[in-house]
Amino acid sequence: MKTKAFRAAFPYTVPVFMGYLFLGIAFGVLLASKGYHAIWAAAMSLTCYAGSGQFVGVNLLAAPFAPLQAVLIELMVNCRHLFYGLSLLEPFRCTGRLKPYMVFSLTDETYSLQCGVTPPEGVDEGWFRFFISILDHSYWIFGSVVGALAGTLIPFDSTGIDFAMTALFTVIFVEQWESRNRHLPALTGLAVTAGCLMLFGSENFIPFALFGIAAILLASRKRLEVYA
Repeated sequence: MKTKAFRAAFPYTVPVFMGYLFLGIAFGVLLASKGYHAIWAAAMSLTCYAGSGQFVGVNLLAAPFAPLQAVLIELMVNCRHLFYGLSLLEPFRCTGRLKPYMVFSLTDETYSLQCGVTPPEGVDEGWFRFFISILDHSYWIFGSVVGALAGTLIPFDSTGIDFAMTALFTVIFVEQWESRNRHLPALTGLAVTAGCLMLFGSENFIPFALFGIAAILLASRKRLEVYA
């Protein structure tokens, strides 16, 4: 049962592997540039699996010790996962005792897969979803370790490498735009984010934008379902 679920899940994760390999390498190189060994890249990716939050965390590690500020910044960067989790309450019911890990390993790319794929007939859904999550996690760990080792052994200028995560989000947005006939959710996100950026500034706009987008989409949910 597990082997069958693994074989069914693996092909769906290959595109994530290609993205996570290069993004993980970028993170590892950035961490190594701050003086941290590859073991720290592995430990951070294993226990603080947060994608963009890890890129932000590198700068927090290099900054003066300010735990409250670090918590608030990471919360702002990753609070979008609150909305991810709400939409997966029902699909994750089938995962049983694996559910805590499923919640922990819910990154942007894994979320996209969990929402967009259906297990083949005869494949246990809980294990299928679990293997998608753990495979994606292992790809990120592997890429970050490779990057940290490369950053330690091959010195080079890492300026601008943290832009890799921004580039990934741009690609995801473009792919979702092209795969949908209706663009109201995307346009809502852009408009609300731009408005919050002007009103609250670049340091504080993220939580306001997220809650604003969620409120508007929930209010127009029936209309969106009709035109989906």
